[in-house]
Amino acid sequence: MYDTARRVALVKQRVRENTRRRQRRGICGLTAACLLLFAALMQAAGTVVGPGQTAAWGVFGAMLLREDAGGYVLVAVVSFAAAAAITALCFRLRIRENQKKTGRTSPTRKNRRRKANEETNT
Repeated sequence: MYDTARRVALVKQRVRENTRRRQRRGICGLTAACLLLFAALMQAAGTVVGPGQTAAWGVFGAMLLREDAGGYVLVAVVSFAAAAAITALCFRLRIRENQKKTGRTSPTRKNRRRKANEETNT
């Protein structure tokens, strides 16, 4: 039988492991979404860019110097907007998760110090 301190330490360890698992799952999901978005944008670039622009295949920077490079600019703007939207969504989800846990938008300095001390003590 474990004493109370040992049980509390085991529970804290389990909570940390579950949190890491949840974060890793979230990162994997976001990575998959980014790869899917990348593939969709590459497909869109293939359909938007005209057939005469494949003469310099592999030198995409030089393509932007041509007059009909609107497709590349469009793909760049859309990908930037998608990345900004995903980043804003992640920040909002993190803030909402912190509010559910503590009822505050961000932890106070005192709470952060206490948490750091608890982690070093265990």
